[in-house]
Order: sequence, then structure tokens, then C-alpha cells
Amino acid sequence: MKLAEALAERGELIKRSERLKVRILANARHQDGESPAEDASILLLEYGSALDRLEELIRRINRTNSTARMRDGTITDALASRDVLRMRHRAISAAADAASGRDQERRYGPRQLRSELVYVAALPVAELRSAADDIAQRIRLVDLEIQRVNWEFDLIE
Repeated sequence: MKLAEALAERGELIKRSERLKVRILANARHQDGESPAEDASILLLEYGSALDRLEELIRRINRTNSTARMRDGTITDALASRDVLRMRHRAISAAADAASGRDQERRYGPRQLRSELVYVAALPVAELRSAADDIAQRIRLVDLEIQRVNWEFDLIE
């Protein structure tokens, strides 16, 4: 099984376990004299099996990610880099939004009287937007590289 296939299965198992959990909670109690729509104990067994498979997959994915080599390190290194790039992008974009007054104009509207307070940007909005665009491009490149290698490596036992 390729790493990409394991990642897809992991996603499906996470969704399935969440759906099972909802069904378990919906059928955990029922009115006296009536039967529940589904047997919650059977659903709990299915949930346990799904989680066991999920744990096995996560362990194998993590082992593969930590040993599979890419251009600048392992897949784990690339994932860490991508996570930090996303954090940088969110922070810089939020700073640009705050400096541009984007949120304030929606809340208070534009200034109507000369006596109203005037806010000026303390940060260079255009430079921040440019930096955010550069980081977004780097995120896309790292993502593409990760997706490419996910189809090249087999999942480690």
C-alpha cells in the first residue's frame, strides 16, 4: 500500500469513527417499551474496530514519514515546515488585515466627522500582503512535494 492510500484510508476511518460515535450517542438510551433504532453495543464494537485500525495506520504512517527521504530531509521535516509556514501565513495575513483597518471599517463604518478619531497603519500593509503571498507560494510548493512523495513510498509495516 502506498503512503497516499494509507492517508486516504486514515481520513475515511476518522470520518467513519465520528459517524459511529454520533450513532452510538443517539442510541445509548431509549424510551421504556420501545427498541432503539440501532444496537449501541454493536456500534461500540464497530467503533472499537475502526479505532484499532486507525491506530495501526497512524503508527505505520508516522514510521514511514520519519524514514522516507525527500530533497531536504524526511516527510516529517516537510510536514513541520509546512505547519510553521501556515502559522506564519495566518499571522502575517491577520497583521495586514489589522493594519489596513479592514475589520474596523465593517464595525464602525468610515469616518464622517473631522472630530472622529483617525487610525493609521503601524505596519506596511503592501509589504505584509506581498510576504503573505510569497509564503502561500512556498506552502503550495511544499504541499506538492509532499503529495508527490506520498505516491512514491510504500507504507512501512
